[in-house]
Amino acid sequence: MKKAFTLLELVFVIVVIGIIAAVVIPRQQDNNLEEAAIQVISHIRYTQHLAMVDDRYGQTFGANNNWFMSRWQIQFHNDNNGNNDEVYSIYSDVDLDAGASADANANELAIDPVSGREMTGNINLNRVPNMNLTDTYGIETVILNGAGCPGGQRIFFDHLGRPHINNTLHQDVMTDQCVISLCSVTNCALAAADEIVNIAIEEETGYACIWDMNTGQCI
Repeated sequence: MKKAFTLLELVFVIVVIGIIAAVVIPRQQDNNLEEAAIQVISHIRYTQHLAMVDDRYGQTFGANNNWFMSRWQIQFHNDNNGNNDEVYSIYSDVDLDAGASADANANELAIDPVSGREMTGNINLNRVPNMNLTDTYGIETVILNGAGCPGGQRIFFDHLGRPHINNTLHQDVMTDQCVISLCSVTNCALAAADEIVNIAIEEETGYACIWDMNTGQCI
C-alpha cells in the first residue's frame, strides 16, 4: 500500500515553496536591474570608443557653430510608438537636428558590432530589442542626476573621450560626476534598495561603473 502525504507534510512543503519564492523573486528583480546596468555601461563605453576613433570636429560642417552636436552620444528617451517605454539610442546627429525624441535617421545610428543591428530601442525593423529597457528589464524610469548632469537626457563624448552633457557649447565638458538611475518603479525617489541601480560616469575620463550610493564607490 502506497503511503500518502500527511496534512502536516503538505503544509511543510507549501511553506518551503513560499520561502523559496520570497527569496528568488526579489533576487530576479535585482538581476534584471544589474543586467540592465551592465548593458548600459557597456554601451556607454562603446559610445566613448566611437567618439575617440571618429573625431567629429570640423568634419563636413564648415562654419556651422553647432558642429559639436554631431558628436557620438547616448540618449535616454521614451519610445517612438506612444507606449512611454524607457529606451535609449546611440547615434551621431550628422544633420544637427536631433530634438528630445532622439528620432535619429537610420544612417545616424551606431551599428551594434555583435548583431549588426541599429543601436536604438525605438521601434524599427532593425533595432536592438534589448535597448528597450522597459520591455527587456522592467525599467520604468531613467533619471540623469548628480552635479554633472542634472536633468539631462544624453551624454556626448569628444575625441579625447571626455563626457559632455546635453547640447552644451563644445568647450563645456562635464565637470562633476553624473549618476544615471535605473528604477523598476515610476518614482525613483521612493524606490527601495532592490528597485533601483545607479550608474556613475566620471568627469574628464568618462569612466562608467555601477555606483553604490551608500559607500560612494564602484561595485
